[in-house]
Amino acid sequence: MCSPDSLIPGVGVIQKIIDETADTKTFYVLNKKGKKSFPHMPGQCAMIGIPGVGEAMFSISSAKSTDAMEFTIKSVGKLTNYLHKLEAGNEITLRGAYGNPFPVDDELKGKNLLFIAGGIGIAPLRSVIRYVFANRANYGSIDIVYGARSASDLLYKHEFDTWKEQSNTRVYLTIDRAEKDWNGNVGFVPTYLKDIGFAPNRTAIICGPPVMIKYSLAELEGMEFDKTQVYTTLEMRMKCGIGKCGRCNIGSKYACKDGPVFRCDELDFMPDEY
Repeated sequence: MCSPDSLIPGVGVIQKIIDETADTKTFYVLNKKGKKSFPHMPGQCAMIGIPGVGEAMFSISSAKSTDAMEFTIKSVGKLTNYLHKLEAGNEITLRGAYGNPFPVDDELKGKNLLFIAGGIGIAPLRSVIRYVFANRANYGSIDIVYGARSASDLLYKHEFDTWKEQSNTRVYLTIDRAEKDWNGNVGFVPTYLKDIGFAPNRTAIICGPPVMIKYSLAELEGMEFDKTQVYTTLEMRMKCGIGKCGRCNIGSKYACKDGPVFRCDELDFMPDEY
C-alpha cells in the first residue's frame, strides 16, 4: 500500500541510461539530493512522469539495497518514446512506491525458487532476483528460465554471468526461433519448462505476456506444482496506484491495492479478464 507522501511527485535526476535492446532502456534515477527517492521492496511500482507529456506506472527493477532506482522501459507509446529521448542529467517526476511486494521475507524465505520470465517480464522479476542474491543464505536453490523473441531482445545480458556465478544457481535462456550465432535453446518458455522438467519442490515466480503465463502455469501443473506454489504480478493493469480510477479492477480485486503480486490460486477467484 502507498503512504500519503507517495502521492506527491518528486524530482528524479537520470544518472545513467543503459541500452538493453533496440527498443528497451534501463534508467538509473536519484533524487536531487543524490539519494534514492523512496524505499521500496521487490515487486512494487512507481509512477514516472514528464510534465506536459504524461505519467505512467512502471515496475521498479532495482534491488532494495541499490543506491539508484532502476526502471527498465520499452518504447511503446508517447511517454515511453519521450523517455527514450532523454539523457543523463535530465529530470523526470517520480512518486511511489505502489502495490504490495513479493513475499521475499516470509513465504519465499527458505524456499527453492524458480523464476520464469518472458520478454519485458524479466524487469519486475529482476528486483526479486537481486534481492535474493543479496540475501543468498535465506533461500535454497535458484533456477531462472528466461525467453525472448530473439537473442537481441534478451534484457540484462551484461548480468547473466553474475547470475550464473551465484551459488546453487542455474540460468536457462531460450529464444523463439533459431539464429545463426545462437547456441542456446530454441523454443517458447512453456515448452522449455516441460523439457527441463522441474521437480515441484520449489516456489515459482512468473511474469511475461499473458499467453506465456497461461501455458507456463499449465506446464507447472503438469509437473505437479500446486497453484499455491506460484506467484505472478499484474502490474501492467495499474493506472492511478491508489484504487480510485478503477482501471485495475478485476472482480472484487484491485491490482494496485490487493496486488500487483498475487499467488496464482487467488486468480481462480477472479474473472477471466485478468
